[in-house]
Amino acid sequence: MATHSIAFIGTGVMGRSMAGHLLRAGHTLHVHNRTRAKAQELLDAGATWHDTPGRAAAAAEFVFTIVGFPQDVEQTYYGEHGVLAHAHAGAVLVDMTTSSPALAQRIAADAGARGLAALDAPVSGGDIGAKEARLVIMVGGAEAAFARGQPLFAVMGKNILRHGGPGAGQYCKLANQIAIAAGMLAWCEALLFAQKAGLDPARVLESIGGGAAGSWSLNNYGPRALRGDFAAGFYVKHFRKDLRLALESATELGLALPGLAQAQALYEKVSACGWDECGTHVLFRYYAERA
Repeated sequence: MATHSIAFIGTGVMGRSMAGHLLRAGHTLHVHNRTRAKAQELLDAGATWHDTPGRAAAAAEFVFTIVGFPQDVEQTYYGEHGVLAHAHAGAVLVDMTTSSPALAQRIAADAGARGLAALDAPVSGGDIGAKEARLVIMVGGAEAAFARGQPLFAVMGKNILRHGGPGAGQYCKLANQIAIAAGMLAWCEALLFAQKAGLDPARVLESIGGGAAGSWSLNNYGPRALRGDFAAGFYVKHFRKDLRLALESATELGLALPGLAQAQALYEKVSACGWDECGTHVLFRYYAERA
């Protein structure tokens, strides 16, 4: 595989591992993060630090971003020291944040006007998927830009599909979050039910995790929840953002999704408990403390 100069903006729980895979694959890595300390592991491994997103982008053929919220995406791309103003012609911009489909479409249009290509490529798989380079990557944007980026996606993930033009990756990711939301409620309720019935919920998880009720969330987050380990693989604050985006998009599409609405309401209550920095599986604690 050819090596490239890559900017990676956002080196948090997932981004740090994703960027690390690209660096170990032999690419030249330029990094920026709001908190430099979170990029230190990459800097120690040979990445180059830049003080702004724009400076990182100016040094790269490919620019990857994975930040927190749509407003962070907007600032990263459109700010005075942002990506769009400083990336050089011909670069491919890839936003891997779960964000607004409309914003992804706007970035793609503005990038095209500047001689750039833009893809929206949100991911699923959490911290474990990022560390093990087996993320699901859902892509929207031009087919030619996807073809250019695909070898780099393959360094970070295993299930990589383009779903259509700009914004399509974001719509697919929101569908993913809708499915996860209902699933999180289901396994939390199932394990609490087992516990209240006098069963060992860990043994119940062993049984149902291998059958029709099994899911990635149940089998990965269930054991953590039962141990009382609510460290973030994916933050509650970010999941709440995703559920809001999904509800807004559903409304625009004329859909009523009661399961999604219930999940969103419950996660707002989880947030009110002060657990925004916990992993999404802290929902089990919310259920358990109210049982």
